Amino acid sequence: MGEGTATGPAAAALTEVVEGVHAWVQPDGTWWVNNAGAVVGRDGVLVVDTCATRERTRRFLAALASATGGAPVRWAVNTHQHGDHAYGNSLLPDTTALIGQAAMREALLHDPVFEDCPPAWEPHPDWGAVTRRVPSITLDRELTVHVGGRRVELRHPGYTAHTPGDVVAWLPEEGVLFTGDLIFHGSTPLVFTGSVQGALRSLAWLRSFGPGHVVPGHGPVFGAADLDAVLAAHERYYRFVLAAARDGAAAGLSPLENARALDLGEFADWDDAERIVLNLHRVRADLAGEPVDPRAALDDAVAWNGGPLATTL
Repeated sequence: MGEGTATGPAAAALTEVVEGVHAWVQPDGTWWVNNAGAVVGRDGVLVVDTCATRERTRRFLAALASATGGAPVRWAVNTHQHGDHAYGNSLLPDTTALIGQAAMREALLHDPVFEDCPPAWEPHPDWGAVTRRVPSITLDRELTVHVGGRRVELRHPGYTAHTPGDVVAWLPEEGVLFTGDLIFHGSTPLVFTGSVQGALRSLAWLRSFGPGHVVPGHGPVFGAADLDAVLAAHERYYRFVLAAARDGAAAGLSPLENARALDLGEFADWDDAERIVLNLHRVRADLAGEPVDPRAALDDAVAWNGGPLATTL
């Protein structure tokens, strides 16, 4: 869809979750259309994620500058390596200290999609005039950034979940949790480059923070009253994928045959339902002790979908 529509780049909005803590929410949160955010302190701003393209990232940073009176972006963190959260990194000021988990940095450094995006999406993504920029500061399990009187705890769960290098940004005093793609609110979770078992395990970890406000990687911001329902829906989906993959392997089905034989039930109406194919590829590869073939998996997702996967870039 084009600019000015309900899902185009102009539809994104910066909202203040609590005073000085902002969420950048991009409808409709499907392929390559992420959420980001920022924490404002007395001495500058910490940005949580960038966006997939130059245009989308420029809009985010311009809105943030307007809201903060041009406060300097002193720090930024990538919640994981996927391009919708990281390809806009080069638009951050040169003086910004960019932070990521060690595995995340390595994955972004060698991400082949940056230069050669597969022809799986329509329209085909165009990142615009961006260059590859990876974190200059890495963490293993945790790092605290003091943002002008605010404490921002960057934490890794300690295992592979959505990706090997997931990081959440937790503000304990404000009760705000930026989850990255450990939560997809209202769309099908993607665990293609991670572990479905790990993603399932991460749900209890996320609950343990007891957040009052959650900024997911995709979809609307939500509060404590909705947390249990959101996590329960993710749990049901992950258990469905794990059971389906085991049954498919036992029946000798390929991942695509496995997906085509499924009744998605309550998950059929979730956006990006074709991710079932990619998630099955992930579990089937793990069961076999083999690596995933990304291009073959994407080809299967396109076949299941009956054509290219829709995006609004």
